[in-house]
Amino acid sequence: MSKTFADFSLDESLTQALDALGFTTPTPVQEQAIPAALEGKDLLVSSQTGSGKTAAFLLPTLNALANQDTLVPFKDRMKAVTQPNILVISPTRELAQQVCQDAIALVRHMKGVRIAAIMGGMPFGKQIQQLKGAQVVVATPGRLLDLVNRRQIKLDKVDALIVDEADRMLDMGFYDDIMQIVKQLPDSRQTIMFSATMPDKIQKLAANILHD
Repeated sequence: MSKTFADFSLDESLTQALDALGFTTPTPVQEQAIPAALEGKDLLVSSQTGSGKTAAFLLPTLNALANQDTLVPFKDRMKAVTQPNILVISPTRELAQQVCQDAIALVRHMKGVRIAAIMGGMPFGKQIQQLKGAQVVVATPGRLLDLVNRRQIKLDKVDALIVDEADRMLDMGFYDDIMQIVKQLPDSRQTIMFSATMPDKIQKLAANILHD
C-alpha cells in the first residue's frame, strides 16, 4: 500500500499546510528520506531536481523545530544576533529563493517562525533586516560567510544543516566555503546532503561532514 503524508506523524501545523497545498502522497524520495530524517539520522541522498527533494528535507527539519519546547520569543530574537536552527545552503540565488518560498508555504500554520533567504547580488542592509530573528536561513555560501564575518549571524545553534545540490556547489568551486561554514556549526547537528550525482568528490565531502 502506498504511503500518505499522514503516515509520517508530522506536527499538526505541517499536516495542515500539506492539506492546504493539496499534497497527500509523498514522492519516492520523500517516502524514503523523511522517516530516516525524522529519526535524526544524517543522510546522503541522490535525487534529481523536480523529485520533491525540498519537502523531503524541509518537512523533517521543520517538524523538529515545531516540537522544540524552547522557542525564544520573537521580540527577544529580533534584538539578538541571528542564530538559526535550520540552515540550508544552495548553489544559486534562484534555488535559494525557491527553497525559501517552499519553506514559507510549509510554516504558514507554525506560530512565530521566521524564514530568511540570503544571497549575493542583493543589498546587505535589506538582507540584514530580513535575517533578524530567523530560525530558518536559506543561503548561498559566499554571502553567508560574509554575514558570519560581519557578525550578523552565528551558526552555533544550528540543529540541521542541509546541503542542496551538492554536486553543483562543488562544480562551482564552493568546497572551501562549505568546509568553512561546517567549522562554525555544532558537532551535534543533523546533516542532510542532496546531490543529483555521486562522484568521488561528493563522497569525499560527505565523509567530511556526515557523522551518523
